[in-house]
Amino acid sequence: MNRLLILTLALATTACALPTYEAEPTSPVQWERRQEAILRQQAERERLCRITKEDDPRKQELCRGVSGVRP
Repeated sequence: MNRLLILTLALATTACALPTYEAEPTSPVQWERRQEAILRQQAERERLCRITKEDDPRKQELCRGVSGVRP
């Protein structure tokens, strides 16, 4: 029983530590979709940074890496 519990806990914690695998795009269309997704994510971060109030505790985290914003 004890070994089963330890094994279960070990598997649960290692599953969280494994990085997710994302295959590299193989066609020009896949590369274009990937780049568009990256641009959409950046635009969303910039938008969230812009609309977040200065006194919000999440402001620093949301604006990290966003260009044109003072820390």
